[in-house]
Amino acid sequence: MKPETIHPEGWAPALGYANGMLMPDGTLHVGGQIGWDAQKVFVEGGFLEQMEQALANIAAIVQAAGGEVADVGRLTWFVKDKAEYLAHQREIGAAYRRVFGKHFPAMSLVVVNDLVEDEALLEIEATAYISR
Repeated sequence: MKPETIHPEGWAPALGYANGMLMPDGTLHVGGQIGWDAQKVFVEGGFLEQMEQALANIAAIVQAAGGEVADVGRLTWFVKDKAEYLAHQREIGAAYRRVFGKHFPAMSLVVVNDLVEDEALLEIEATAYISR
């Protein structure tokens, strides 16, 4: 078996990358998701809105692979503004729980200088296991 490209129905094409790759053993690698919607339009607002959209994108990719957010085992966050992240931890927690509930996988947060998309304030990638 070969890896299967995962692309939620109705999403704009992923050009030069895959949103998700489901491996034959059930491991799902979710490429870095940013705060834009299925049509690659950034959500209105700031960090919190982009974060919630990025998590919702991850959830959509996991669901398109046949899983659910509880199947996510790892999240890696790439954040441009450490101070903004630290200043809004309570709100971040509430937005996180709206998408992932009380499921808390292993996580890392990396502060970065910039991201490829100029409007992106953060990027989050994930690894999940989809039982086949």
